Amino acid sequence: MSGGGTETPVVCEAASGGGGGGKKKDSLGTAGSPAHLIIKDLGEIHSRLLDHRPVIQGETRYFVKEFEEKRGLREMRVLENLKNMIHETNEHTLPACRETMHDSLNHVLQRRKFLLEQGLLIENPLCFISVQAATDSVCRLQQREQERNKEQCHTHHFLQ
Repeated sequence: MSGGGTETPVVCEAASGGGGGGKKKDSLGTAGSPAHLIIKDLGEIHSRLLDHRPVIQGETRYFVKEFEEKRGLREMRVLENLKNMIHETNEHTLPACRETMHDSLNHVLQRRKFLLEQGLLIENPLCFISVQAATDSVCRLQQREQERNKEQCHTHHFLQ
């Protein structure tokens, strides 16, 4: 596996000498006796086969580390792309839009000045309202005409 971690050995009281006596004497014999070695081996086998905490902890740490690295790289790419788009907008798009708007505004102002000089345009803030009302009236007339044409078409089709 890729994770590390420390093993947590299980220590039996018999192998470690029991409770807290002054002498290290147990019922299974001395520290080098075969029974003591078997108990020690059983503790190691238990910790390797049945205690999965160190392995799971190591795998979890590895997964989190890999996830954070990949996420960080992806977010860095997104931020780099955004930075490039902002730079492109600031350096090229905005100046071009500003220049186009300035040229168009100058053209409109010149046309307005010409129309005012010719008497074809009246300097009146209520003029916009009149133009809007006229536009609405024209739209209503067009709708009525379309409805009449539809009715005539249906009537003509019905009679034939």
